[in-house]
Amino acid sequence: MSNDKIYDAMLTLAIPVSLEEDVLDFLLLRPAWAGGFSVVDAQGMGRGASLQSTMEKVQGRSRRKLVLIAGVQADLRSLLDELAGEIRNPDVAYWMAPLLDFGRLA
Repeated sequence: MSNDKIYDAMLTLAIPVSLEEDVLDFLLLRPAWAGGFSVVDAQGMGRGASLQSTMEKVQGRSRRKLVLIAGVQADLRSLLDELAGEIRNPDVAYWMAPLLDFGRLA
């Protein structure tokens, strides 16, 4: 995305740690849609949590990564559609929310 676009949405991907490199490589190859993003350590809990390791089963939560991408809603939807076609995995959750403002402190 170029700097002249107005970012109006935030796409969040909640992914298993095992998919981190695949998803980040996918995003890095699509700078027009994901010009920048943040990756945050997280833990998933609840009905949708897929518990893999013994430790996750004991704790009742799964290790995840959250990938946060600010962008233009139409671009983020295209990115999401392409990602879904390439990485079909029910353990990948996403949500998109309106972004009220985006800028830099400079």
